[in-house]
Amino acid sequence: MIVAIIDGYTDEPAGLGVPPYLGIYPRYAYGAIKKANPKANVFYLTIDDLRFTFEGEHGIKTRNKTPNVFKTKEILQKAELIIYIGGLHTPGKYLSAVPSQVEEVAKFLKPFEGVKILGGPAFMGSAHEGGTKIGSRELMLANQIFDYIAYGDLEAFLYDYLTNPKDANPFRFRTYEELKDYALLGAEVVKQFPDYPNFVIVEIETQRGCPKAAGIGGCSFCTEPLRYKLIADRPIEDIVKEVEALYKLGVVHFRIGRQSCIFSYMAKPNGRVPIPNPDALEKLFKGIRSVAPDVKTLHVDNANPAVIANYPEESTRIAKALIKYGTPGNVVAFGLESADPKVAKKNNLNATADETYEAVKILNEVGAKRSYNGMPWLLPGINILFGLPGETKKSYEITFQFLKRLLDDGLLVRRINIRQVVVFPGTPLWYLREKVKTEKHKALTKHYKYKIRHEIDFPMLKRLVPVGTILRDVRAEVYDNGLTYGRQIGSYPLIVGIPKEIELNRFYDVLIVGHGFRSITGIPIPINVNKESSKVLSYLPGIGKKRVVKILSKRPFKSKDEVLTIVEDPKNREMLKDIISLE
Repeated sequence: MIVAIIDGYTDEPAGLGVPPYLGIYPRYAYGAIKKANPKANVFYLTIDDLRFTFEGEHGIKTRNKTPNVFKTKEILQKAELIIYIGGLHTPGKYLSAVPSQVEEVAKFLKPFEGVKILGGPAFMGSAHEGGTKIGSRELMLANQIFDYIAYGDLEAFLYDYLTNPKDANPFRFRTYEELKDYALLGAEVVKQFPDYPNFVIVEIETQRGCPKAAGIGGCSFCTEPLRYKLIADRPIEDIVKEVEALYKLGVVHFRIGRQSCIFSYMAKPNGRVPIPNPDALEKLFKGIRSVAPDVKTLHVDNANPAVIANYPEESTRIAKALIKYGTPGNVVAFGLESADPKVAKKNNLNATADETYEAVKILNEVGAKRSYNGMPWLLPGINILFGLPGETKKSYEITFQFLKRLLDDGLLVRRINIRQVVVFPGTPLWYLREKVKTEKHKALTKHYKYKIRHEIDFPMLKRLVPVGTILRDVRAEVYDNGLTYGRQIGSYPLIVGIPKEIELNRFYDVLIVGHGFRSITGIPIPINVNKESSKVLSYLPGIGKKRVVKILSKRPFKSKDEVLTIVEDPKNREMLKDIISLE
């Protein structure tokens, strides 16, 4: 039996599967198929493989993608089962991959005769961009193209379909007991992932559902509690075994990220704010490091700041465990959404502005120290959502002033993610959709986004990674207009723009020489002053365009001291002496 799994890439409130992140859906699907039919030939393809195959070079959205080693068209022609995984619920900007939607994949799959199954969050629709209301067009198209749509868990349906097709229920959800085998057998698919082995970061599930939603209901816009109404914590030993299986296959980058709040893992229910369980998290991360001792990235994702603010002692223990067993550059994304208390109440948001401030402060006290890769150990991120019901002009200013308070008080925030709300059918927001003011407030959102980027993000980045900081292990990922863009591997890595084209898919140590509003400029080190271009040399601290002329006229240099005499500032001389070379 030949089976094709097509990864259209997924991005949802509690999970990410856009390269270099490998999400849970392809792995679990692969594992379920292998458990049901061990002899099945299961091929993992990406939407980029299909784009390249059917549209050629112009179909590829990014320039570092190459077609899969397998013959895509031949696989699809022979496949008895064609599984498409997609769904974009929290659309963002992506560096080296662009998620697909049903409309795109439909035109590729229409000619093929295999049984077609849709999985992942796409059954609820996908958002092209923020500020949209999901209609029925995509869902109608899905019903026309696919023989089955998995509304429950794709892996549960696949196993049932392959073992007892007559009783296969597309609405069935699996238990964590059932998942054990799927997760372990599915680890093997990572070997077919384009970024394997050096650049893939694997998302690991720890929990499904939202603890706050189980207590008092979820945020108005969120699809996570809509899909998983009950809270389920995945057993520690199962998580550790899956990490071990992947680690043995050569995976060294992990994000323990498939959850709405890592600080609520195995927490005690307590209405709006569950009581954290630091013992469980210490045991989990200690267990992971015991089976993956030389892991290069061990990060997390989401957290509810209200949990951290209301239980500072327990949360500090958890943060220290994340630092002790994890790796630097780790980021915990806080879902503030709006600092306006009226908007927060109307949309049942996670935390107040005061709670979020306290949570930011606690993480700064524990994790702001810079570590060996050039980044602080553990920092918060802030998610802001524009367009929620109840917003006024004052709401935007309240949120801006909250962010300014963080900056003025000397606190570090790794990222401020600003999105426009997407309205999905079935969410509480769906019934308030007429009050969503994305169009009416378009000028306001544009103004405040610009204001936050210029007045908050820019100075925050300069504080986070000052000129002279060296970021270790930056992967060169894509080219664009003579520049190379790269990033470290992690939960929310900084994008580094390098002012020349360098070899892609290699790790570099990069000297930070400038700042943008959401990204930074860096130069790979060591820098050969005898051969480097004048453009790159002009970025060096203490050099600039005037001194570049001197350097060019005096090349080749025979010693570093000859170069350093051109630089007047002692601080810049000290910075440069260890990063320049003559060879």
